[in-house]
Parts: sequence; structure tokens; C-alpha cells
Amino acid sequence: MANLNLDTHILVFLLQGRLTAAEERLIRVADVAISAVVLWELWKLNSLGKIKFNAAAELEQAVLSQFRVLPVDAHVCAALAQLDFRSDPADELIAATSVAHGVPLMTRDRRIRASKVVPLAA
Repeated sequence: MANLNLDTHILVFLLQGRLTAAEERLIRVADVAISAVVLWELWKLNSLGKIKFNAAAELEQAVLSQFRVLPVDAHVCAALAQLDFRSDPADELIAATSVAHGVPLMTRDRRIRASKVVPLAA
């Protein structure tokens, strides 16, 4: 089972080599997961030209080969009701994934970091 969940921006920073030293250390020793909704966000950012991958296969190779992908299932959707913040639906699903699986979320998002419900990476 994963012991660290990455939000979309952290994953983008990882792919771009823009993590902090502390973030890099945590990821290096963790069994890392991402929510399935992160895949959708990456594809969307790529299609909008906000991140650049040469081909869909490169994006798939960069992400799917390295990380466990946690599904957006009924358990995650039920955890949405426990959240103590409101944000865009993707961020809520990513946070609910951490709640549902009891996996700390690595994020720089201030709304999520202020949560008393979402388990957060140090």
C-alpha cells in the first residue's frame, strides 16, 4: 500500500525538476501513489500546452511506470463528505483519496494544507 499521495502540481514539479529538497527526500523513500484524477489533469494540462510532453506515450511512461494509481471509487467519493474545505472538484477528489486510503497527501495548496481532515505529508 502507498504511503504518499501526490497532488497534480507536485507531480508536475517532480517531472520538471522543481521540487524542494524536502519534497525530494520524502518522495525518494516513499511508496508513491497518485489519484486517477491526477492522470486526467496531466492530460488536460498537456493538451492545453501548460506542460509539455512530446507524445502521449512519454506522459504515460513518466507517470504510470513509477507510481501506483489509486482509483476514484465509491470509497473515495464517500470521503468527499468528510472534507472541511471547498475547492475545484479535482483537488477535492485528490484530497478525498488521501482521506479514504489514509495516505498523507503532498501538496502546496493552502486550502488543502489548512484542512484538519486530510492527512498531510510533512
